Amino acid sequence: MDVVVFGAGSLGSLLGGLLAREHAVTLVGRDPHVSRVREKGLRIEGAIETTVFPDADTEPPAEADLAVVCVKSFDTDEAAAALAETDIEWCLSLQNGMGNEELLADRLDATVLAGTCTYGAMLESPGVVRCTGVGETVLGPRKGGHSEVADRVGAAFEDAGIVTTVAVDMPRRLWEKLAVNAGINATTALADTDNGALLGGDANAVATTAAREVAAVARAEGVDFSPEEAVRALEEVAEATAENTSSMRQDVLAGRRTEVNAINGYVVDRGGELGVDVPVNATLAGLLYAWEADHVEGC
Repeated sequence: MDVVVFGAGSLGSLLGGLLAREHAVTLVGRDPHVSRVREKGLRIEGAIETTVFPDADTEPPAEADLAVVCVKSFDTDEAAAALAETDIEWCLSLQNGMGNEELLADRLDATVLAGTCTYGAMLESPGVVRCTGVGETVLGPRKGGHSEVADRVGAAFEDAGIVTTVAVDMPRRLWEKLAVNAGINATTALADTDNGALLGGDANAVATTAAREVAAVARAEGVDFSPEEAVRALEEVAEATAENTSSMRQDVLAGRRTEVNAINGYVVDRGGELGVDVPVNATLAGLLYAWEADHVEGC
């Protein structure tokens, strides 16, 4: 399968590199990373050790079977515009936050799938990505149900040795992912702590309450997702990634814009529309917005 990975940062580089063990892959990202990959290959270190040689560029190719989108949520519009110039059959979003799949589906002449991924990844240096933990990629139709496209894309991931599940309940799984991200990302970013710190004490109380609020909004949306399930999902991920630095904490440490608007901010906005009170998510979002206003140009 010909695959273009749009957003060759940490996760995009890791998944693209793993896919390149079996498929023709083009990584689309920024220099100097893509230039180093093009010249010397991509080195994967950590829980998985290998060197692969995908194509790499700052612009997508003219055509591909599958586009895997791994950009930050605030760059989804830019990704859609770029991929609209590429002849693709299928598109899989593996992004954080809500609303990415709908935007891509509106802009692309392709079947858009939703997905989640719990592989841990950190871009160590140009041309080198570290796998900080082997997780799972889950994908399926964005509105739920079964599709042959999802089966085919799932098989392509499995052929490359990526732990993969094809799911029929992606709307629920996206809310579960949102609960995990709302609790883990914002709390660890503001407390400047690894994910494992959320397994007890005050940090646990903040993170799990944020997750419960997400479940309340999901249920108001008509999705069968309980507060207990939200907390269980958050704590399972925190335990499995205990030594990891969350993506939002990485952004704060690097002085970059975060995805708070599509995560905690989305919970606040949708909760307001549905009449669900979400005070912890509102507090987390407000603090991160204040940090961005003071530290990130243009925010």
